[in-house]
Amino acid sequence: MKRRIFLKNSSILGTAAILSPVLSSFAFQGQKVRVAAIGVNGMGWSNLSSIIKHPDVVCTAICDVDANVLKKRVGELAQKGITVRTYEDYRELLKSDDVDAVIIGTPDHWHALQMIDACKAGKHVYVEKPLGNSIEECDAMVAAAKRYNSIVQVGQWQRSQKHFADAMQLVHSGKLGKIRLVKAWSYVGWKSEVPVVPDSQPPAGVNYAMWLGPAKTRPFNANRFHFEFRWFWDYAGGLMTDWGVHMLDYALLGMKVSEPKSVVSSGGKFAYPTDASETPDTLNTVYEFDGFNIIWEHTKGIVLGPYGKDHGVAFIGENGTLVLNRGGWEVIPEGKKMEAIALQKPTDNGLDMHTTNFVQAIQRREAGMLNTPIEAGAHIAVFSQMGNIAYRVGKKIHWDAKKRRFDDQGANALMKAKYHNGYKLS
Repeated sequence: MKRRIFLKNSSILGTAAILSPVLSSFAFQGQKVRVAAIGVNGMGWSNLSSIIKHPDVVCTAICDVDANVLKKRVGELAQKGITVRTYEDYRELLKSDDVDAVIIGTPDHWHALQMIDACKAGKHVYVEKPLGNSIEECDAMVAAAKRYNSIVQVGQWQRSQKHFADAMQLVHSGKLGKIRLVKAWSYVGWKSEVPVVPDSQPPAGVNYAMWLGPAKTRPFNANRFHFEFRWFWDYAGGLMTDWGVHMLDYALLGMKVSEPKSVVSSGGKFAYPTDASETPDTLNTVYEFDGFNIIWEHTKGIVLGPYGKDHGVAFIGENGTLVLNRGGWEVIPEGKKMEAIALQKPTDNGLDMHTTNFVQAIQRREAGMLNTPIEAGAHIAVFSQMGNIAYRVGKKIHWDAKKRRFDDQGANALMKAKYHNGYKLS
């Protein structure tokens, strides 16, 4: 995404204006937004459970390649008095005339094709983060949303939560003094090793070929299925893209920047060197900007991160440091240069605010009121991918923002989407 576009989004969304008003009445009174969900095992189900709280939303269909998951969700929806059609193939769902918007909660390697196909079918989309699994995919997804005039919200729900906006106001006020360093991190203490297990037959009721989709064909392995997919390069980018898109997003918003000059990453499988996962369980990444750096770090199996928090972003200024995460924000003064600010806890439900914002944008036909428009979701997904690319090439790489290229051939090759089984990125 071009720098001017991102900075426009940053100036709009990086302050208190990050929150569009949650209204009790809508421009289209009585008009129901008919929603379907593609992938309902994890966050797809959380997102659907949130959006159907809205009085102007009705769920008409759900889709999953696992018949066991579908059966479970049909039962849970029935308990709420909701009857839905079920699909194994999302393309059949997209043909439905009674679906206005879809939630995409599938593994990362499916996000691009499903979002683009949904836009082609005239649907609006709420797509889980990270937006895409490669830089090329992110670019194609932004182009598709624009081409088909679809309203696309990315599932970075913290952009709809008030205490994050309040923290950005303080950062932008200048009270912290000159900020020379920003740290962002995720310490996933609860995650243990992924034990090596033999390949096996897919569980009964699972359409494994459809689950793989554009990914390389491999025998079924339980380690690569459902939640654990995120530790394998074929399907995701590990903690860097899983959590980095949340915390690094606010690092950029706070500093009002977009494109780094260079990126270098170092780490590896230091915690569980012989387990089945591929992505690093320990990583440090440095993004270079003029006058300051942004540092990302993650670990598995350790919970005590910087400032005693397992995740967050810290703006380290000459007068004080602001520490922000989902649990709130606080200011730690540098000596007596400023007053301390005690922990400011959240007062709202970020996910519910985010799905409400999506519904409002659909009803008003105003993509500009989205709290995480596709351009913003694409940019931070690309930014996080840069960290993984630097790790995988094993060297410091420099980014040319005008040409949208690195100074390294191997790094540029990793920007591309690698599709198999007849699938193509369109």
